[in-house]
Amino acid sequence: MVKKKKMDILYEDKELLVVNKPAGLLTIATEKERIHTLYHEAREYVKKQNPKNKIFIVHRLDKDTSGIVIFSKNEKLKKDLQKYWNEVAIVREYLAIVEGKVSNKKETLKSFLKESKTHQVFSTNNDGVLAITHYETLARNKNYSLLKIRIDTGRKNQIRVQLSEIGHSIVGDKKYGALKNPLGRLGLHASCVCLKIKNKSYVIRAKTPKEFQKMFAQEIETYERMGEEIWNDCKK
Repeated sequence: MVKKKKMDILYEDKELLVVNKPAGLLTIATEKERIHTLYHEAREYVKKQNPKNKIFIVHRLDKDTSGIVIFSKNEKLKKDLQKYWNEVAIVREYLAIVEGKVSNKKETLKSFLKESKTHQVFSTNNDGVLAITHYETLARNKNYSLLKIRIDTGRKNQIRVQLSEIGHSIVGDKKYGALKNPLGRLGLHASCVCLKIKNKSYVIRAKTPKEFQKMFAQEIETYERMGEEIWNDCKK
């Protein structure tokens, strides 16, 4: 029998629970899967402390994306965070490994996204929801590139779609055109978030997955030392 791993808690206080979600785990339940979700694990965790405790999901990640997921311990805070999410989440940062050698050092991607009946997200001409993604190329070789990504909007599959549409699908992302899977997983990780809640600032970071480190070890080590830059952005 495989021993279940403990939930990777990045931050916790009386109101918040922030967890590092592994790739391959659903954030919330679907029609096909009710139990094996991050929400279920978080719910069981808080109820072990007190059976009356509750937990509320503030946002979600795709099943195959790893990284930071934020829960609230009360419904009012959850509603407030969701209502003012773009003002609360000052920085939402990801690391991505994509196919191909990205030529631009920095670029902002803007498009309007829609979802098809088969749940495929795609860009349209002003007929959808606006999605804004900024990326910076941290490293590249002849086959792959490492990108630091910040998003202004949190649309479904946003990063995956926009990168695929410029010819650089995230590795392992067969749904959006990836041809290879050298990591054995989707090459997208929610690495850092900066929050401002009730005049208090939080900078929360999730360690880069070991699969990423095998491909761009030195560049990722440098990236993980750059916390001061994010903290300065958060204080603005």
